[in-house]
Amino acid sequence: MIYYVNAASFRDGDGTIERPFKHINDAAKLAVAGDEVIVKSGVYREHVIPVNSGTKDAPIVYRSEEPLGAVITGAEPVSGWTKVKGTTWSIRITNSLFGSYNPYIERVYGDWYFSPIIRHTGSVFINDNMMYEASSLEECQKGKGDPLAWDQDAAKYLWYTEQDEDSNETIIYANFHDFDPNKEKVEISVRRNVFMPTKNHVDYITVSGFNINKAATTWAPPAAYQDGMIGPHWSKGWIIEDCEVYGSRCCGISLGKYYDAENDMYFTKNHVKSPTQMERDAVCRGQYHGWLKEKVGHHIVRRCHVHHCEQTGIVGRMGAVFSTIEDCDIHDICTSQQLGGAETAGIKLHAGIDVTIRRNHIHNCIMGVWLDWEAQGARVTQNFMHDNYRHNGLKQAPGAMFSTDVFIEVGHGPTLIDNNILLSPVAITIPSEGIAVINNLILGSFSLINSGVDSIVNGQREPRYTPYHIRHRTEVAGFMTILHGDDRIYNNIFVQQYPVSDKKKTAADSDYEVVGTAPFDIFPTYKEWISQFDFNKNPDMGALAEAHFGHLPVWISGNAYFNGATVFKNEETNLVNKKSKITVDIVEKKDGFYLKTNLNKGLSDFLCGIISTETLGKAFEPEQKFENPDGTPIVFDRDFFGNHRNTASIPGPFAEPIEKEILIWKK
Repeated sequence: MIYYVNAASFRDGDGTIERPFKHINDAAKLAVAGDEVIVKSGVYREHVIPVNSGTKDAPIVYRSEEPLGAVITGAEPVSGWTKVKGTTWSIRITNSLFGSYNPYIERVYGDWYFSPIIRHTGSVFINDNMMYEASSLEECQKGKGDPLAWDQDAAKYLWYTEQDEDSNETIIYANFHDFDPNKEKVEISVRRNVFMPTKNHVDYITVSGFNINKAATTWAPPAAYQDGMIGPHWSKGWIIEDCEVYGSRCCGISLGKYYDAENDMYFTKNHVKSPTQMERDAVCRGQYHGWLKEKVGHHIVRRCHVHHCEQTGIVGRMGAVFSTIEDCDIHDICTSQQLGGAETAGIKLHAGIDVTIRRNHIHNCIMGVWLDWEAQGARVTQNFMHDNYRHNGLKQAPGAMFSTDVFIEVGHGPTLIDNNILLSPVAITIPSEGIAVINNLILGSFSLINSGVDSIVNGQREPRYTPYHIRHRTEVAGFMTILHGDDRIYNNIFVQQYPVSDKKKTAADSDYEVVGTAPFDIFPTYKEWISQFDFNKNPDMGALAEAHFGHLPVWISGNAYFNGATVFKNEETNLVNKKSKITVDIVEKKDGFYLKTNLNKGLSDFLCGIISTETLGKAFEPEQKFENPDGTPIVFDRDFFGNHRNTASIPGPFAEPIEKEILIWKK
């Protein structure tokens, strides 16, 4: 069955091509497995709520007839603004418009939210650009941008809200500067979601080609229900493709956690358990509530343009397992510094078991990819990441996170980072173990090496135990603190291009500036590590305690170092070029982004071998190989573009040397 929707129809119809529905939701109430909903170009101001599931072989497909022509928005236009003073205007809105959810009363808050400044879940937009919320009418009227905002021009467009309880109205003030709001496109977000079921397990839905924007989403921490403009709401087998997603107060796409009344914003509401303990509770409760490979995850997000969301572009706790995020352009995420907390990145996933993140362009975000807890079997490959940092010495806002391209936090592996171009000042942050870093071009540092895990409380160490899982499953196999090490670093190119401003910093700092593998000098080689477990010398369990809780070994080989990048003391096979001055630059042109470099000159005739699953062995704690999600081995003989590598190949993400300039990302 095909249902047709056209906002420009003369009147509500029956979904036929002759008499289409005016609202997508009318079709969503009827569509069943195998049905398709074709949506004509136009603006659809509604929250689409799919009711029925498709099947793996017969999904329910929602498709914009013209790519990006059908706009589904959580916003409403507002007109009739009255000038208050200077360039500040105001408008009054009857609260009945908002129903049971008023985003101009509802505040952004919750677990892992650290900003001390009050923000509301609503937003004001002028000509599709999100304005910044002021903390007072006086601040709004001054019209000066927050000095911590990444985009100072955008930050001067301010709004402020208050309630008139006598008239039961929301008052919004906005400083539009040179714009007359009665002559421009001005909207306010009023709906919490745009395309999302209200119940769990609405499976196998495809959403294709829509412009999805401007929702009053709520903060989405990992142990709570995770809000988003669009998402499967704890289901299986969704495909979100060829969509533009922007203007979320918090998260754009949510692949995340279901609502659990007993563990929702637990710390914020109760305070009595440590935040880390409630996260462990959430994992175990998830097992009870059906967190199984057969029931959840297996989503695909592909070819989407995700931008200008204030918490994350794509978020997901546990619900993203066995999913793929590919070929997306993700940028300008959490750069307003309006919100601050520990759940902010272009992509932020907890429990990314067997998740593949590949061929994405992730840039100008507070962080690129953050895989927190249980990145077991996750693979970050063939991505182009750059400018994921605060430029020009811009400081962190209160409660905001540090910046990096890839952050793997308190995981036990195996986690793969391969064939990426990582060009931000901090490239890979790993307070974790079981990480393999292979064939990348890296301009930034490693950070949080041997740190960022445990705390000293009441004079004693409080270890952060995190789960590891049955191989390629969600069932928990055990819990363990992070011993650090168990890392493999093969065939990368390290270039110290950014200046080192503070030589006192160490790799234990999140903003460490020194590039290269020397921070791994603290870890033993495998030969040194295994020698501790001679049972003839240590015949009882207690005698092995120091070894059991000591650092794990590392394997480092085949890397190339330029411009003074540092070298692991036990690396035997490498290239250390102290003569050539290597530069790596990004050039943006009409057709895309180019990489301009003289690396070819510096590499000379240095060659290294092909890495494979067999080379890498098993991650220590889960005893799982660095392999595909289906358990088959990987041979890393494909480069950034998918080109074949010869047996004797050069280090870095390219199979062949770069000739000065090469197209990396097509627009």
